[in-house]
Amino acid sequence: MTKLRLGVDVGGTFTDVVAIDAATRALVARVKVPTTHDAPEGVAAGIVAGMERLLRESGVEAHDVAFIAHSTTQATNALLEGDVAQVGVLGIGGGWYARRQMRFAPVALAPGIAFHPAFAHARARDEAALAKALDALAARGCEAIAVSAPFGVDDPAREAAAVEAARARGLFATSGHDVTTMYGLRARTRTAALNAAILPKMLRTARMTADAVARARITAPLMIMRSDGGVMDVREVERRPILTMLSGPAAGVAGALLYENVTDGIFMEVGGTSVDCSAIRAGMPQMRPARIGGHRTMLRTIDSRTLGIAGGSVPRADAREIIDVGPRSAHIAGCAYASFLQSNDLEGARLERFAPTPHDPSDYLRLRLRDGRLATVTPTCASNLLGYVPVDAFARGNADAALAAFAILARELGGEPRALARRMLELGTAKVRACVDELLADYELPRDTLVFVGGGGGAAALVPFVAEAMGVEYRIARDAEVISPIGVALALVRDVVERTIVDPSPEDIVRIRREAADRVIAAGAAPERVDVIVEIDAQRNRVRATASGATAMVEAAARGASGEAERAAAAARSLRTAVEHLERIDATPALTLYRRANDLRVVDDRAIVRFALRDASIRRARVGNLTVALRETLEAHTTFGDVGRALPALYVLHGGRIADFSGLASVDQAIVLAREEVAGRLDDEPLAFLTVARSA
Repeated sequence: MTKLRLGVDVGGTFTDVVAIDAATRALVARVKVPTTHDAPEGVAAGIVAGMERLLRESGVEAHDVAFIAHSTTQATNALLEGDVAQVGVLGIGGGWYARRQMRFAPVALAPGIAFHPAFAHARARDEAALAKALDALAARGCEAIAVSAPFGVDDPAREAAAVEAARARGLFATSGHDVTTMYGLRARTRTAALNAAILPKMLRTARMTADAVARARITAPLMIMRSDGGVMDVREVERRPILTMLSGPAAGVAGALLYENVTDGIFMEVGGTSVDCSAIRAGMPQMRPARIGGHRTMLRTIDSRTLGIAGGSVPRADAREIIDVGPRSAHIAGCAYASFLQSNDLEGARLERFAPTPHDPSDYLRLRLRDGRLATVTPTCASNLLGYVPVDAFARGNADAALAAFAILARELGGEPRALARRMLELGTAKVRACVDELLADYELPRDTLVFVGGGGGAAALVPFVAEAMGVEYRIARDAEVISPIGVALALVRDVVERTIVDPSPEDIVRIRREAADRVIAAGAAPERVDVIVEIDAQRNRVRATASGATAMVEAAARGASGEAERAAAAARSLRTAVEHLERIDATPALTLYRRANDLRVVDDRAIVRFALRDASIRRARVGNLTVALRETLEAHTTFGDVGRALPALYVLHGGRIADFSGLASVDQAIVLAREEVAGRLDDEPLAFLTVARSA
């Protein structure tokens, strides 16, 4: 029986719903409905309408759905627009300094809009004082409460009790330890307050959507996209709705990773108004801390950089030439794309200069057609005219109409139509090139294996031209116009546990790793497919464990092995070489290594390239001699320098799993974690250690 994964992406204009075959990742069905910002139920109404329409029109049966998740811009938009609840921050316990840390200055959310919660304090273990403080905040109109206590990450009992007391009064409530387990009282309190600000709206949406899923008799639990590209159980929205911030860009990156199998690359999601650029290195999205209103939060998001240039950007010109493209788009300007018209529509059209908004200069260009309609040339038009848009791309338009439109510009500005189109693309994509150069430098991406992947409806309007200008291979993602809901449908359950620990012991690290794994298993991930990455930042005394895994229902549906020819072909495509040039190395029954010169690929039994490394050393071993073999391997590849020694980055392969121990600081830590990783396996089962030397 075919099992399906449903993904929903709530955009600014449309809500897209897709159904993906869980085993083959093939797109089975898609629908598009208007996003319902103004409905009484908010965006949830559009989500429900989209799901119901997909089930009705595609013939998908509710019992075939193994996974359902949605991403949303609701949290981001609410914060950016100041559409938030009145929040009361309740500090518990602590001396005078801690009480100061549990207060913070107003946070600017939008021009002229500041987030300014009410503050109250209660002594620790004083129920009467707690009740009085909550009543005072409720009397001041607070709808949601953010509870914060010094060292609440170590002992969350005080925060948890206050949250329950607030909920008993009919208030929405969250706490500092709900959003992060890191030290930093003021940043944690601020993050908890912002979390509370969006809690009422997000929770109403989540509950309505979950009810609709239940009414449709879909038994798979509803998941919500996180800002790090994973998903979380809808029940987590009651604690951490802020984790859904920026889940829109994260969905596109997830689609590129899981649908397109990108190893090293730049993903560009191109819409009509903007493009989001994100780096992918060694098959992993790159992360950074989020800032809101210029203030640090405890939220880690995919590093997605947004630029005001896209498929629908409108050109600007002086008396003689095009001087810029964007940031205003044809959609904002109320103009049609010339390349989506017929050539005769443009006969008799005249060129006008205008200001799309009252705050813009009046040097934007548009065409007024004979019948009064408005059109303009865009990067999509220029790419169609110059032949950059593939025949089957969503952005494919009428090249003859684009030529007619640029000919009108040429008559006034001078020059030749195709030269104007090329200048327009050069000006527009210069902004993208600058951003790409920054990402390449920031994440040290290898240029020789780099690929640009385009997603979004406007991908073919920009990505081919940028790739040609930079001499980089590119591809437009399959079903690029719905890559975001595809990313949602294919996302893994994910959670992160962080701790501030000075000189963490191996036992500390194992405990944190287990906690992260337990969280994603509790959220529905199949235990045998959970991967945990442990990172240790010795300078900041920080330990972070990131766990991810497929849901159990999906994992059961997606089983199925490939042949050797398929695995070798996948590695060859990734390494850009012929199969006969590859060296094949058996690692485990489910994982095979393919090497060309210094480049290595790890391919699983479903012919998916799971990992890429350069300059890696390989050692095969058995579970029974893990301790001895791993100690010898690490000591052999440890480097020494003026500031001490540096362990190599370490990856342990066993079964179908790749355990990433690249962030560890000692041999003992690595051995304890590796033994924890392979617990339950037989002594004669094969292992492989991959190591990459690092500078001390």
